[in-house]
Amino acid sequence: MANITLEEDSFVVYPAHGVGRVTGFEKQVIAGTEIHVVMITFDKDKLTLRLPVNRIASSGLRELSSREQMDEAIKTLKTPPRTRRVMWSRRAQEYETKINSGDPLSIAQVVRDLHRSVTQTEQSYSERQIYQVALDRLIREYAAIEKIDEKKALERLEEAMHAA
Repeated sequence: MANITLEEDSFVVYPAHGVGRVTGFEKQVIAGTEIHVVMITFDKDKLTLRLPVNRIASSGLRELSSREQMDEAIKTLKTPPRTRRVMWSRRAQEYETKINSGDPLSIAQVVRDLHRSVTQTEQSYSERQIYQVALDRLIREYAAIEKIDEKKALERLEEAMHAA
């Protein structure tokens, strides 16, 4: 997304970390070169990213999804999971790629495919880890779009998954 409006206190999505808040802009001198950076804080991860302004477009940084895009992602949660008979390592790699794309629809597909109800078979440790990362990313963006807390966002997303 080349045209992104960055304002202090606005939410943005950085593909590798999910939803963050723009906390400011500053000039830094690195190796004798002055660069302008945008500071993005990911509170839950206790991380502050300083992204050079000239790298914004290539970084994949984007504004929050629209409500329509998030509604599509939630519809995906209601569809039956796609089970593939591919080795777990290959599927895990595909899931990681989808999560790191930052696309809510792709992330919702991971959540849908790895979600287990109480009556289903137990997940492996790595399945649970990937599921939790995907779910957290979806929760954070949904909460930011709807201006609700993450607990309420989780409740709504779980309702959608149980409606499937």
